[in-house]
Formats: sequence, C-alpha cells, structure tokens
Amino acid sequence: MSDLTIAAAQSVSVNGDLGANIARHCGFIRQAAEQGVELLVFPELSLTGYEGALAAGLAIDPQDAVLQPLRDLAREMKVTAAVGMPIRLQPHGPVLIGALVMGADGSLGVYSKQHLHTGEDRYFAPGQGGSALTIGGETVALAVCADFTHASHAAAARRLGAQCYAAGVLISEKGYGPDSTLLQGYAREHGMTVLMANHGGETGGWQSAGRSAIWAADGALVVAAPGAGDCLVVARRRAGAWQGQVTAVSEV
Repeated sequence: MSDLTIAAAQSVSVNGDLGANIARHCGFIRQAAEQGVELLVFPELSLTGYEGALAAGLAIDPQDAVLQPLRDLAREMKVTAAVGMPIRLQPHGPVLIGALVMGADGSLGVYSKQHLHTGEDRYFAPGQGGSALTIGGETVALAVCADFTHASHAAAARRLGAQCYAAGVLISEKGYGPDSTLLQGYAREHGMTVLMANHGGETGGWQSAGRSAIWAADGALVVAAPGAGDCLVVARRRAGAWQGQVTAVSEV
C-alpha cells in the first residue's frame, strides 16, 4: 500500500463571483501544496456557490480560458484539484453540475453529476459521471452530492476498482447525520477510503454544516473539521496507517 496524502478543501464560496472564488481556490491549492497534498477536492459548485438561479448565466465550457489560472497553478504546485462549476458540454447544451479535475500533469478531467436533488431539475440536467482518477497509484472515483445518496453509485465505483471515493457536497446540519453515516458505511462496506468535502458557510440560501471528513477503508474516521469555516482537512497514509490534520485557511 503506497503512501498517499489527500484533502478536502472546506471553502466558503462568494456566491455568483467566479473571479473571487478562483482567487480563493488558488489560496487553497497553494496551502495544500505546502502540506504535500496530492488530491484536493472542493465542494459542489464551489467556484460559483450553490446558485441554481444564476447557473445558466455562469455555466462555461470546461475548456474556457477563465479557468486557466487554476490549471496552471495545479500543474505548478503538482496538486490535482477537483473544483465545482456549472458547465455546458455543447454551446447550447443543458447546464450540468460539474466537478472539473485540474490535473497535476496539466490535464483536464470532467465529471458531471448524475443524480439530482429534488428541485435541481429547474436549473440543471443530469450528467453522465466521468472517468476515475489515478492518484499516487490509487484509483479514485468522484461523486457530487446527491450521487452518493444512491447506493448503486458507490457500489459501481468499487466494481470498477476504486480504492477511494471522493465527494464534493453541500450538506446542512439537518442532513449531516444521515449523510455522514451513509458515507462512512460505504467505506466499511466497500473497503474504500471515503472523502467528503463540504461547503464552509452559507450558499444558495443553505447554511452548510461544514465538518468535512475522511474515513479509512474500514470505516474508521481519520479526520473531520470541527464545524464550518474555511479549512483544509488533510489525511496522510504512511506505511499503511492514516493520520489526520485540520488546518485553518485564513488568507485566501
């Protein structure tokens, strides 16, 4: 079992302000690089906030030059970062909830949310998922929020060989108990490391619970943020044993 360092970027989005959020994401990526993070996962729609009514106007082609600073920084810092963004895969196509993977090698991967929450279909269409990632020899499957509420999604990831299941989410305090229990259960049931990156504050009228977390493949909690706010939730595996750390991110 190889050494691995992964992290959840628990970020507070500036709702509707792509430029400000890109700058904030760059701060997270730099701090993650300082800690040796190989995979950094941001919350659902982290670059715009969870703003369904604004999504059509904010949605971009994943190759849009506006994201080039993030791609360049990820390559420079050698951090693979999965960021949340409303996207269109064709110029006049439907708006999808995307997780865009800025590769440490300069590549760009696209994951689109497959399962929508009730009411999200007013603004978004269901997507088709995306390919797994390879991070430090580990196969990582992505999920975006409601995807993980379908047990078949995590099961399919494991059948395809995933050793890590990484979800960018928006979970309120009310939903945190059942949702975190579900994710912890996937870790235990499927023998996968599970990472949950939650928003750090209010977005789209929802107050996020924060408390981003990472569970080991036996279901044991490695690390969790104590509450809301900007922070990095880092898990390091060395010689098969996990250690966790939560670091405040104050200058982003």
